[in-house]
Amino acid sequence: MHAVPERKVRFTSHEQVFVITMHGEMDHDDAEDVEAAWAASVEAASPMTAVDLSRVTFADSMLLNALLEARRRHEADGRELVLIGPLHSAVRRLLDVSGTLDHFRVVSTGPSPAS
Repeated sequence: MHAVPERKVRFTSHEQVFVITMHGEMDHDDAEDVEAAWAASVEAASPMTAVDLSRVTFADSMLLNALLEARRRHEADGRELVLIGPLHSAVRRLLDVSGTLDHFRVVSTGPSPAS
């Protein structure tokens, strides 16, 4: 009997905010789940989308590109995109090195996670 792996991307829709929660290592293998979350966010058309990255321990260019595309779409639609941290050092480094950290509003819910 094989265990079904836990989904690393979940989403819920509330009255004014659509929340996408991610955890673990986010890479190309998770692209389909990330795209499904963005599609659901577009369909929900909430005034705000909050992406909880506080439990993401690694992210590659797939997630970076998805976040940048989501930011572009949200701006075009007059909607707000917020990243929820604290960001793991690997995720912060990805945004710093790519020069994109300042393009996002990041709110922190507590102390920084271990590196």
